[in-house]
Amino acid sequence: MCKSAARASLPPPEPVDAGSGDPPLTHVTLVWRGGVQEDWLRFGKPVAGRILDRRTRIESYAPGQVFALVRWVSNDYGTVRSALTVARAVGISEPLTTIPQVDPGAQILLSVRSWPKVRQVFALIDAIEDVGIDPCDVAPDHWHHVHNRLAGGMQVRSYSPARHRDWLRRRMLQS
Repeated sequence: MCKSAARASLPPPEPVDAGSGDPPLTHVTLVWRGGVQEDWLRFGKPVAGRILDRRTRIESYAPGQVFALVRWVSNDYGTVRSALTVARAVGISEPLTTIPQVDPGAQILLSVRSWPKVRQVFALIDAIEDVGIDPCDVAPDHWHHVHNRLAGGMQVRSYSPARHRDWLRRRMLQS
């Protein structure tokens, strides 16, 4: 079951007034038509969400937040698309990449297509969670590493608690 399914009853996001000073949100549209199109978030901590109808909901992220979007589509002959994207919501002046179902877009940290690669990333995320690290807090460089290694057919290095501590220290120095 999707970990974000329990958050489906979050209140709708508040409209952002251009002069309010609030950061713009990145909205992720999730569609669930059982056996045909199934979109879900493998991880992420939305700041707001709303249900449009029984098959569609929108979850919203503030700039800097990381989430993993899984998209799966099937037809009468089997799976048409399996994709997983780990992305970071961006602020107004930051560069972004347009991603289907992500408005206005986000910074792509990792992108894989095909069920074997998606399953492999699931195992890597599970391993990160098994050592007590929230995947939302993982160093963006690690997601780039995973993307590049999988694209090259190479072995992915694990994400250790020591590496995570180093990342947290570096992030504190940068802020």
